[in-house]
Amino acid sequence: MANKKEHWLYVISPKQKLIDLNLREVWHYRDLLILFVKRNIITVYKQTILGPLWYFIQPLFTSVIFTLIFNNMANIPTGDGVPSFLFNLAGITAWNYFKECLTGTSDTFRQNQGMFGKVYFPRVIMPLSVVFTNLVKYGIQVLVFIGFYVYYAFFTNKAENTSIQTAVILIPLLIMFMALLGLGLGMIVSSLTTKYRDLKFLIGFGVQLLMYGSAVMYPLSYFKEKLPNISWIVEYNPMTTIIEAFRFMTLGVGDYSTANMLYTGVISFVIFIIGLIIFNRTEKSFIDTV
Repeated sequence: MANKKEHWLYVISPKQKLIDLNLREVWHYRDLLILFVKRNIITVYKQTILGPLWYFIQPLFTSVIFTLIFNNMANIPTGDGVPSFLFNLAGITAWNYFKECLTGTSDTFRQNQGMFGKVYFPRVIMPLSVVFTNLVKYGIQVLVFIGFYVYYAFFTNKAENTSIQTAVILIPLLIMFMALLGLGLGMIVSSLTTKYRDLKFLIGFGVQLLMYGSAVMYPLSYFKEKLPNISWIVEYNPMTTIIEAFRFMTLGVGDYSTANMLYTGVISFVIFIIGLIIFNRTEKSFIDTV
């Protein structure tokens, strides 16, 4: 009896390409991606008293603290009469999505070593699931921001100088930049953590420092005025561009330009590609080093 040619549905083999997006395989495992997103949303606050209310509480409390310390005590201006609380809430809303994407993906290999060692699926699905999970959280926090914006704009006289700009339609572009930045940096850190365990202790401290260097609680123009010699450190930070652009789009204050947006887009994409390359290379041998 002649042997018939066997047709395999799936072939698992070592990846040979330096850059392998593998979008077709990721799309095939889309149900698994959705399952991980649902799991992440449910389990984060599963045994907490307030549960999903933490999505609201965290940005609100942080905004109140920033307003008391940086605006009331340190007298840092917000510019053009924008309410301090609304100014800080806008910065925190934009910052939180990037921060959650970065910290959530920065320990992917170590946290999932048991699962990765037992079953095959595209490893990049794990950090992708974190990015999509945080998108849900970001959406809730944007609704909180919108609620307070409506309150200040229609029920008080403290937001007369705020105005939504036509550039607000580019907010999805800002979200994409934050996702690429957070995912790229997270994959780099996660890959390095398989060999250098100290990085997992430094990531929290590093993210905190990065927040202070991203114009979250102060206008970029104020930093340039007070510290002109080192203002380039903050000015060339891509997250500064994103936060300033978000404030400009929603409140009408902040430094915004097409050139800065283009610069941020290029940096975000390059960091994502670098992170993907390192992640794919680490995926082949991490199980021996974790």
